[in-house]
Amino acid sequence: MFARVLIVAAVALLLWSVAAAGSEGAGAPRTYTVRVHDTLWSIAAAQYAGDPREGVWRIQERNGLEGTLLVPGQRLRLP
Repeated sequence: MFARVLIVAAVALLLWSVAAAGSEGAGAPRTYTVRVHDTLWSIAAAQYAGDPREGVWRIQERNGLEGTLLVPGQRLRLP
């Protein structure tokens, strides 16, 4: 009896792991290479619809930026 429960649990775990595999719907992560005269505000305004303030905050959080200083050639991960 215990062996049957163990087999059923193993099969259920296997089916769950196949079903829980990552989806391709999210797409590849986006990156942005900073150019001369770019600011977080200009990048957020170009990449996100609506109020750029939220985009600025998201970019800062995603990249671990403590300030707003950007360097040309710097690669930013976009959320």
